[in-house]
Amino acid sequence: MQNNSKQLKLLDNTNKIFEDEFYKYAKPFEYKKGSSPFYPDDLLKYFYVVVDGKIKTYQINFQTNKEQTIFIYKRGDMFDVISLLDHQAHDVVYEVLEDCKVLQLPIERARYWLKNDSAFNQKFFPYLAAQMRHTEDLATELALYDTKDRLVNLLLDNLNPGKHFRYNLLQNLSNSEIAKLLGTVRHVVERSLKQLKADNLIETSRRNIKITNFKKLREKASQILLK
Repeated sequence: MQNNSKQLKLLDNTNKIFEDEFYKYAKPFEYKKGSSPFYPDDLLKYFYVVVDGKIKTYQINFQTNKEQTIFIYKRGDMFDVISLLDHQAHDVVYEVLEDCKVLQLPIERARYWLKNDSAFNQKFFPYLAAQMRHTEDLATELALYDTKDRLVNLLLDNLNPGKHFRYNLLQNLSNSEIAKLLGTVRHVVERSLKQLKADNLIETSRRNIKITNFKKLREKASQILLK
């Protein structure tokens, strides 16, 4: 686990003192797909860094069973930054989408690094800004655009390294999970995919969407912004 962890961006360009201390406190865990091992109260005590796999965090309306995925954490992602900063439980649900490996850190140690280690700060605050920007974009899309438009944006963002929380996100995701990212249901996503496929913009296979005409898809996204 340690050798794998050294490749995490969190440890890029950090000094040996921080690296040694990180390994001193980091405790590795592995979780299976479908499990829900992270609870709000636990995240008042521990902070996590994803090494491999995918973990989603979402909200659910138990009256309608409608879900909205907020983030899908991948390699290098950290959680829960809200509990880290405000010392309060964060009312979200976690689910492991792919078998995963994480590093567990005492949250008080992470807070100590925030106050005292400039290298950690230089990694943490740009990451926090990316989370805030993603949340803002999500709220804007849900409020202003229909499902097909949101899907087009998601397909393009999946190829954009500048979109941290959407880049390389869709590989092996089911249509149901894509729907939860978009705030809709599976059959609506499937109808939108069929429309894009009929327009010769994409090809689909099991848990894979391939853009066949990137230029036209990007033009469609530009038209969305002009609506």
